[in-house]
Amino acid sequence: MNYTRIAAFVLLFSSQLYAQNYDEAQVGTYTLPEVLQANNQQKITTKKQWETTRRPEVLALFEEHVYGQFPKKYERLEYSLKNENPKAMNGKAHLKEVEIVVYNNSKPVRINLVLFVPNHAQKPVPAFLLINNRSARNTAPERDTLSGFWPAELAIDAGYAMAAFQVGDAAPDNKSTYQNGVLQLYPEQIEADNGMRAIGAWAWAASRVMDYFEKDKTINARQVGVVGHSRGGKASLWAAAQDQRFAFCASNCSGNTGASLARRDFGERVERINTSFPHWFATNYKKYNHNEAALPVDQHMLLALIAPRPLYVTNASKDLWADPTGTYLALQAAQPVYELYGLRSALPGTPPPINTPIKNGPLGYHNREGIHDLTEYDWARFIDFANGHYQKK
Repeated sequence: MNYTRIAAFVLLFSSQLYAQNYDEAQVGTYTLPEVLQANNQQKITTKKQWETTRRPEVLALFEEHVYGQFPKKYERLEYSLKNENPKAMNGKAHLKEVEIVVYNNSKPVRINLVLFVPNHAQKPVPAFLLINNRSARNTAPERDTLSGFWPAELAIDAGYAMAAFQVGDAAPDNKSTYQNGVLQLYPEQIEADNGMRAIGAWAWAASRVMDYFEKDKTINARQVGVVGHSRGGKASLWAAAQDQRFAFCASNCSGNTGASLARRDFGERVERINTSFPHWFATNYKKYNHNEAALPVDQHMLLALIAPRPLYVTNASKDLWADPTGTYLALQAAQPVYELYGLRSALPGTPPPINTPIKNGPLGYHNREGIHDLTEYDWARFIDFANGHYQKK
């Protein structure tokens, strides 16, 4: 048997099956679902109509077709301080390592939180929470590893608390073991076609951290931003959409089924993400493999669910896989919902130049020079954007 020829055939077949378009001229035409038109075709013209009619519809559509259900109830939540250092970062911060234990169906799931709070603050401080989808070394409490992925010192110097948890605590990022976490608390989700999977579990865990923040008197729970990169950025958007206690959301290079439009034939497609990561989204989402036009939603509607709260999304110039143009177009298409609240964005008609942040108004954006990553440049922009909304209140 000629294994070389077989391997070449498999490689060719795979490249054709998953060939990605990076040519804007090949995008073609598409029609986005109307974010301000109810299921009964009623036009939504007021924030009351949005909040009572359309927003619940859009949230339910994402639950049914994309991310799965989002359980709200659990038996109890406990937390304990496993370690602390009141003089971390050369005395600038108070380190707390907190174990958050959530029980349901008499089973626990443990979320380990790393939290730095600025010392000498006169009142509870705003905070950033990172849904960390990379190595725990990026969020090392000992600060023996300093990473631009989570520059805690930068946030502390700016007067913010900095927190993070690992996605693996909520759901291992593995198609064979993702059930070993939050889904053990809700086993019915595993069998349901619209059941929660890993992305939903990570977002759910972020909400449980918010439950803890409401009990920590050093944190201003009304000024907590949820942040994520890549798959973590998908989860941060879903967490902010589901849990309106998050006052701010930042989604970095989140791409397909994050902040970029699904209907653009550019970069990663729904079929590719469902094939490569079958454990991320509800089973129902696979119906839209190479069939994005049939989706009853698109990602501009997810971004709109965060209104009227500030939202900052990003891209990187060399990360065409995440479709920077499609991300910017999604942000633009979410504007009408913000306008229901009398909030006007400063988004120009075309995407801004590289390294030119848009920070005024409720919708922020930048396309950073570089690769698919979360960097100190990104965090500095998040802090600057949040300053305009929360530090002055």
